[in-house]
Amino acid sequence: MSAEHSEQDKIQFSRRDVLAGLVSLPVLGAIGYGLLKHHENKTKLGSGLLQNIKPIIPEGIPPLVGGKTINIGIVGCGGRGGYLMKALGFVHPDRIDEFTEKAKNDKYWSDYLKEFNSQENLNIKITAVCDVFEKNAKRAIETGANSFRNGKNGQMEAAPNRYLTYQELVAAPEVDAVIIATPDHLHVPVAIEAARNGKHVYCEKPLSWTVAETFEVRKTVKETGIVFQLGHQGRQTESYQVAKSLINQNVAGKISLIEVCTNRNDPNGAWVYDIDPEGNPETIDWKQFIGPAPWHEFSPERFFRWRCWWDYSTGLSGDLFTHEYDALNQILNLGIPHSAMASGGIYFYKDGRTVPDVLNMAFEYPERDLTLLYSATLASEKNRGKVIMGHDAYIELNETLVVNLDPKSTRYKDEIEKGLLNPHEPIYSYVPGQGKIDAITTPTEKYFAGRGLLYTYRDGKAVDTTHLHLREWLNCIRMNNGTQPSCNIDQAFEEAITAHLGTISYHEGRRTYWDEVNEKII
Repeated sequence: MSAEHSEQDKIQFSRRDVLAGLVSLPVLGAIGYGLLKHHENKTKLGSGLLQNIKPIIPEGIPPLVGGKTINIGIVGCGGRGGYLMKALGFVHPDRIDEFTEKAKNDKYWSDYLKEFNSQENLNIKITAVCDVFEKNAKRAIETGANSFRNGKNGQMEAAPNRYLTYQELVAAPEVDAVIIATPDHLHVPVAIEAARNGKHVYCEKPLSWTVAETFEVRKTVKETGIVFQLGHQGRQTESYQVAKSLINQNVAGKISLIEVCTNRNDPNGAWVYDIDPEGNPETIDWKQFIGPAPWHEFSPERFFRWRCWWDYSTGLSGDLFTHEYDALNQILNLGIPHSAMASGGIYFYKDGRTVPDVLNMAFEYPERDLTLLYSATLASEKNRGKVIMGHDAYIELNETLVVNLDPKSTRYKDEIEKGLLNPHEPIYSYVPGQGKIDAITTPTEKYFAGRGLLYTYRDGKAVDTTHLHLREWLNCIRMNNGTQPSCNIDQAFEEAITAHLGTISYHEGRRTYWDEVNEKII
C-alpha cells in the first residue's frame, strides 16, 4: 500500500530511483542572478525601491542532532513506503545490483551511485514492518535488512520483524517511531493508535479522510506530546523559502489572487496503477484493508487503484491539491479559508471510479482580500505552474522562481517610466538545476519534480526533499524538548480542513464555510 504518487513495486524503483539519480548531475543553472540582473550598472537605480531587497536562500543543512539510534516501524510498504525507506538509506538488494551493473558503462548511473552513497546516515534502524499485501511485506523485510548508507553498500542489518496488524506494530517495544504510508482512509486510525502507544509519527499526506477524525487526531497528538510530521516534503523546497523571503519584503505588493493547478495526462497519473498478478484474497488481508471504509467484496482494482474511490481516497483535493495548498501556506501563512466552492466531474476516465478527474475549487480569504484558485485535470499535461499575483509584481513558481513586474504597478511606476525597470523582463530569477525537468519523461514524474517535491538544493547541491523532511522529524525527536517540525499537527490540521471544505462543496454542490470561532464547517 502507498500514500503518495505511488506505483507498483516493479516500476516504483525503476522510475523514482531514476529521478533520484538526477540529483547527482551537475547543477547547470545559476542560483539567482541578482535582482535587476539585466542592468549591468546597478548604481543606475540610485535610491530605487528594489536595491535593498535581499532574497534569502537557505544555506546548508542544519546538523543532525546526536543521540541514540531511533527504531522505525513502517506501516504501508508499497510504492511510497518503499521510497520513504530509500530516503532513510535502505534499498532492496536487487536494485543495488541493477544500479551497479548499469554504472559500469554509464556515467549517469555511476554518478547516481556516488550521490546515493553520500546520503547522510540518519542513525536509524527499521525494526518493524506491516503491510496487508504479503508481497509488499516480504520485500520490505528484505529492504529493511539492506542498509545502503555512507558508502557501506549492502551492509546487512538485522531484518525487521513483520507484524500482521498495525495495532501490534505500534505496541511493539522495539519501535520508537512510526511511518505511515497507507491509503488515505487508514492514516488517522494508525496515527492515533501509534500516538496512544507513545510512538512518534510521520504520516504521509493528506492528514485525514473525514472531518471528524481530523479533530480526533489533533487532540490525540497534542495530549500525548509525540513529535508529529505530515509528509509534505515541499516544506524543504528551497524555491518556496526564497519566495517567502521576497513576499515578506513586499516585492509583489498587495496579493489578491493565487492560481495553482494539477496537469497530468497518462493512466498512471490518473491512478490507474498496474494490478499485481500475485494480489488475491490469499495474499491480501482484505478485511484489514477495508478498515473503517464501507464493506465491498474483494476487488484487485480497488486495492491497487484505491485512489479512484471515495471509499478509501480523498481524490484530487486530498492527494494533489494539498501539495499546492501546503506550499502556499508555508509561503503566505494562509491558514484555513473562510469559504470554498468546488465543481467538476468524471469527464475522461469512465472506468468506474467515483472521484472526479477534473476539479476546480475557489477558496476565499475575505479578511486578506484574497482568493486561492485550484484547477485540475488528469487528461491534459499543459504546464500551468503556480502564480502569486500582486498589484506590483507576480511570482511564478514551478521548477524555477521568476518575479515579473506588473506594467501597471504603482510602486514601481517611476522606475518603469524612466526606463530603469523593464516590465517585460524578470527582475529576479531563481533557477536551480536547470535542465533536469527536461530529462524526465512521464507526466507524473514531471508533475512532482516540477513542484520541488523530489529534490531541492542546499549550497548548490541537489538533495532529496523526502530525506530532508524525515531528517527534520528525527532531529525533533532527538531534541526531546517539545520542538515540533515544520509540518506539525497544527499545519496538518489547516491542510486537512481546507481540503475537506473543497471536497464537501463538491459533493453538496454549494458553498461551504468555516466557522473559525466554533471550529465547524457550515
